[in-house]
Amino acid sequence: MTTFTLSAHEKAPFAERMLGILNGGALSLMISIGHRCGLFDVMSRLEFATSTAIAREAGLQERYVREWLGAMATGAIVDYDPSRNAYRLPAEHAAALTRSACCGNLAVTAQWISLLGSVEDQVLDCFARGGGVPYAAYRRFQEVMAEESEQTVVAALHDAILPLVPGAVAALERGIDVLDVGCGSGRALNELAAAFPESRFTGYDLSHEAIGAARTEARERRLANVAFEVRDVADLRADADFDLVTAFDAIHYLARPATVLAAIARALRPEGAFLMQDVCGTSHVHEDARSNPLAPLLYTVSCLHCLTVSLASGGAGLGAMWGAETARRMLKDAGLDDVVLHTLPHDRVNLYYVARRRG
Repeated sequence: MTTFTLSAHEKAPFAERMLGILNGGALSLMISIGHRCGLFDVMSRLEFATSTAIAREAGLQERYVREWLGAMATGAIVDYDPSRNAYRLPAEHAAALTRSACCGNLAVTAQWISLLGSVEDQVLDCFARGGGVPYAAYRRFQEVMAEESEQTVVAALHDAILPLVPGAVAALERGIDVLDVGCGSGRALNELAAAFPESRFTGYDLSHEAIGAARTEARERRLANVAFEVRDVADLRADADFDLVTAFDAIHYLARPATVLAAIARALRPEGAFLMQDVCGTSHVHEDARSNPLAPLLYTVSCLHCLTVSLASGGAGLGAMWGAETARRMLKDAGLDDVVLHTLPHDRVNLYYVARRRG
């Protein structure tokens, strides 16, 4: 067997890269904590302030805040003035880390690192024995997904997403029937129901927790034109019952995605449309590596969540990075034609597909 020994010079570039990866992973955990306990939002309202002042403003324990600030300062996330022992969140950093940034708040996405890390042992077992990790193992999944949906879908529904379907806004104003497949906590569907009172909206999801949250929001907003149901959409019996079907970041998770797409095609009326948001991939690893700077993150999310929850239910294990080529083929096989792909400036993670029922 031939062995190769790398010189210190040859090792150095990758070793330096590894240091950056380790620091980035650690900072992702701390950014998630800063988001969840509101520290970034608090610091965006302050000038240079001590750890004591920041902790007081946030209602948190100073000793923990001080250590968190140490990570943020050494990671160049916040500025530090040693002469005053004070910290500041620069405005350009706040634009990517605070709730007021809306679609630009990347701290929401940082939560995936801790969420996925919590199931590492279970996924490792699956590497050895097969199978998958069920949704129930991901304690904060619905909460994080609801925040992601708020940013990528709800905030852009009216100005960017609905206009992708020609005539959709006018039809919704007149009154049509809409189904949201894998509706999650229902934030997008409730927003549509509030905006278009003449239309009728139905949301299906397998999660009792998510459907409960969706119904609660609908009650609080007094929406009488929306209904949510715990249901496996693979068993959808609808036949030309809907004018518009949507699926926001849902299809690739499913146990039987091909069956669901065929059911969606049957559920559409002749002039109806299917609007699908799904992860931006090409269906080819080498092309993803070249074209998508978030590809490592997306493959990681897929391995530690999307793939394994599908396999846990005996599913196809499509994975988040199934990609445009595979998606086009599956849409066509399901009876959906005239597929048009869109990208939107606010959403670097997803593609938007618009398809029509064949015939």
